[in-house]
Amino acid sequence: MTAETLEPTVAATGEPGEYGLDHHGLDPNGTVYWNLSPARLYEESFARGDGRLAHMGAISTVTAPHTGRSPNDKFTVRDDLTEETVDWGKVNVPMSTDHWNALRADVVDYLDGQDLFVRDAQAGANDAYAIKVRVVSESPWHSLFAYNMFRRPSADELRELVPDFTVLHAPHFKADPETHGSRSATCVAVNFSAQEVIVCGTRYAGEIKKSIFAVLNHLLPEQGVLPMHCSANIGPEGDVALFFGLSGTGKTTLSADANRGLIGDDEHGWGDDGVFNFEGGCYAKTIKLTEEGEPEIYRATQMFGTIIENVILDRESREMDFFDSEITENTRASYPIEYIPNAVPSGMGGQPQNVVFLTADAYGVLPPISRLTPEQAMYHFLSGYTAKLAGTERGVTEPKAAFSACFGAPFLPRHPSVYAEMLGERLRETGAKVWLVNTGWTGGKYGEGNRMSLKHTRTMVKAALAGELDEVPTRADPVFGLQIPNTVPGVPTDVLTPRNTWKDKDAYDRQAEQLASMFKENFERFADELPDAVRKAGPR
Repeated sequence: MTAETLEPTVAATGEPGEYGLDHHGLDPNGTVYWNLSPARLYEESFARGDGRLAHMGAISTVTAPHTGRSPNDKFTVRDDLTEETVDWGKVNVPMSTDHWNALRADVVDYLDGQDLFVRDAQAGANDAYAIKVRVVSESPWHSLFAYNMFRRPSADELRELVPDFTVLHAPHFKADPETHGSRSATCVAVNFSAQEVIVCGTRYAGEIKKSIFAVLNHLLPEQGVLPMHCSANIGPEGDVALFFGLSGTGKTTLSADANRGLIGDDEHGWGDDGVFNFEGGCYAKTIKLTEEGEPEIYRATQMFGTIIENVILDRESREMDFFDSEITENTRASYPIEYIPNAVPSGMGGQPQNVVFLTADAYGVLPPISRLTPEQAMYHFLSGYTAKLAGTERGVTEPKAAFSACFGAPFLPRHPSVYAEMLGERLRETGAKVWLVNTGWTGGKYGEGNRMSLKHTRTMVKAALAGELDEVPTRADPVFGLQIPNTVPGVPTDVLTPRNTWKDKDAYDRQAEQLASMFKENFERFADELPDAVRKAGPR
């Protein structure tokens, strides 16, 4: 039989599991492809004219016009199960059961008319808290994304897998606001009672993984596990470190340390027996990526099976230009975590010894490194501060403070205080040290000062994780009360005190007071939920 006459067989479509699509109310007219290999998903993508082969073997895709998440199109079904547990408001927007039923019926009808790609996987490296996930998509490369980003069960496990949550993924189906209760043609909706997620009207792949992250953020606190938007690594002596931070603060960069094992780069749980990764892959930003600056991530982008999103390719060579932001600044690479040479295969580590909060302070006010008390840690965890830069959003002409509770507000179904209290309890139980690291500006605000040296930041973080700062005398920042080390080996002393790096000291004082006021104003919404010690742990 030649390739031209090859008919679909089990080998061509993958082996279906025992739990069929009929359990989801699906009755597809097209071909159903079950758990295909990356090579087969490449073939199916190219056959559909979706994606291109990049230099060195990655698959290059374009998701425009959606090149990032659509937070204003995210909904949670409001019913008896979620009424009292979800923190309803701007982040968690309710959807009625009737609107969900209408949306689901139309999405199922649409998917029944497509070829479908089914990916069965697991979210969570710790089996005691993991959930089985099924992603049903019309798009082969999105199925590859799910293969990269979730934990990959064995062949025997796949045959017997029964999903705890299912993602119905229809990127080319457009929701109707009047019929479905959406705000636009894009809709990302979770129904905890039905144990389903619907993603439609967007090709941005990150919606798949972040929707399941939100699911875990709702489920795990009831099991005593703190879900976290953070990266995690482990040192040669088994010491675990966590890195919290919003996009652009260096979370992925600083956790990808050649001398430490990478547990994971984005989503973790912290339970009684330690830390575990939710994912089986990495979703790294690639804008301005260089082999010299981030060698592990760069090499992963040059490997077969990696998905490159919205990166410009050379027309002839198909080499990637990571400095071209023609499509978006939010260019991404999705790859299995084992593409990082020092990845921890189990995805698990013990109790953390160090917790690092990363902020890119474009006001040039916060110190490059400081030690936090447990109360300060809860305060800054709830604040989740960083700064947006001029030009990153329409209308932003100067640095703009951005506060995202728990460094991941868009993914928190419950009230942020629930997660903050769990963090405080974990810190008290383990005695983990907490550090606030500013990867933003020094010597002035954005446009006047300079970006913090990555070399200095790496040196400070390594010193903190190695315990070299434990006995170093500190001094309190007069505005924020943070404990600043007097010295850090390999870092100029003047750099450690932000005010010393500014030529105009009065300008620094005004900027510090302005940022302190922003912190206080943002924190007012949490004041009634927390003890006095936490409320008083902010700027003086």
